[in-house]
Amino acid sequence: MVEEKEIMKGGVNVGGLGFTDLTEEMVEDNNRYVLEEEEDPKEGEIMVGDDSSSLNPSTAITHELHPLEHSWTFWFDNPFAKSKQAAWGSSIRPIHTFSTAEEFWSLYNNILHPSKLAVGADFHCFKHKIEPKWEDPVCANGGKWTISFTRGKSDTCWLYTLLAMIGEQFNFGDEICGAVVMVRAKQEKIAIWTKNALNETAQVPLLVVLLIEMDVWIALMSIGRQWKEFLDYNESIGFIFHEDAKKLDRAAKNRYTI
Repeated sequence: MVEEKEIMKGGVNVGGLGFTDLTEEMVEDNNRYVLEEEEDPKEGEIMVGDDSSSLNPSTAITHELHPLEHSWTFWFDNPFAKSKQAAWGSSIRPIHTFSTAEEFWSLYNNILHPSKLAVGADFHCFKHKIEPKWEDPVCANGGKWTISFTRGKSDTCWLYTLLAMIGEQFNFGDEICGAVVMVRAKQEKIAIWTKNALNETAQVPLLVVLLIEMDVWIALMSIGRQWKEFLDYNESIGFIFHEDAKKLDRAAKNRYTI
């Protein structure tokens, strides 16, 4: 059961911030909130359970919420239930759905990060009403980009992947279903699932587009290239079609590589 606590103030996709600015702002705001939360109460400060708060309701502190463009759901695939499952995916369970930056941080700060998860665990974050299964209608014709890490080294990249997704930082964000971190004995993998594996425009190239009314050229990076840039990842990454994975399992080969 996820234990929720006080919710911080944060911002997502505001003021035209780029990914680096957005990530730094969100992380700094969260760190500041955690530090403030740990400080001893000051004289006259209203605390939970303080009877003085009922004397003057106008002094209660309220926080402005920052809604996300989409609602997202965390899912957990319990490694200890996998051996008992009747079919693939039957052990995956939804944990909680969030729709604001504040809800995200309250959950993220109270759940185990990848390096602390048990071997065999899969932890997902998908757009609300999309299940992290090949059989889901939205995912059925899609595929996934995957990056591998040595055991215990994916925590920061997992957070940055989440922030990029929920902050709508991808040029082709509508193509994204969600992301998953998979914990194994010797490595951890993060994968981004997309809707349409055949949409090479969204998956692979660097596009240069002319905005005629503004007479300027802009570069639109594909999901894979943009993800590598967000994580400052320099190794090659591959894209596997779900259809290939279903038929060939571990023998499935990358259709795209960048």
